[in-house]
Amino acid sequence: MAKVHPNSVDVSPPTTTEHEEEEPPPATVLTVWRKSLLFNCDGFTVFDANGDLAFRVDSYGIPGRRRAEVVLMDVAGKPLLTVRRKKRLLLGGLTEHWLIYDGDAAADDDEGTTKRPILSVRRHVSLRSSSGKKALAHVTPIGVVSGEAYVVEGSYGRRACRVRDAGNRDAVVAEVRRRKECLSVGDDVFRLVVADPRRMGAPLAMGLVIALDEMFSSSSSGSLLRRTWSA
Repeated sequence: MAKVHPNSVDVSPPTTTEHEEEEPPPATVLTVWRKSLLFNCDGFTVFDANGDLAFRVDSYGIPGRRRAEVVLMDVAGKPLLTVRRKKRLLLGGLTEHWLIYDGDAAADDDEGTTKRPILSVRRHVSLRSSSGKKALAHVTPIGVVSGEAYVVEGSYGRRACRVRDAGNRDAVVAEVRRRKECLSVGDDVFRLVVADPRRMGAPLAMGLVIALDEMFSSSSSGSLLRRTWSA
């Protein structure tokens, strides 16, 4: 099997036309492997640019089946984010959306109250086709009236999608890319590039990847992903 984690990475950050007074910090480049390192587990293993383990997801259950809850952990197993699948009535039918919580959603906060989600991720629904950029999902802050924060465009199945600032569609905050030098494992290994860590941290970007994977994946097979959810 080809080496999954990189020894060195030379990846340019996503292109943006936004002008900033201060020079942004270097892009954070992660290598995402759709596989848990634990036996009989489904999940993700995420490496940083030095090839060191950065994040992990270890979920017990039937591989490829949608899960009600997914927890993103650091190297030591500390919960960083929780992604929960919820159902609601929308446009006269029952639809799904994914809620992202800070830390372990099952744990109460210091005051003993139940944690509230920080973001909602819902799949884009349109009754008409468009020849322009394809919106995959919309990310909305919980409890904020101003509207959505990010729009995800492209194709997750092809591992070619971008997370854009909803207020400035020219600004790309994160991007999922194919890793062409690791063809032997197909689309189960790909890049996650966070353009400016000040605008979106790597854990939150990985939380969006988890939501997209739950949203668009019905199998652990990369070929099935491309066949079913190609854009």
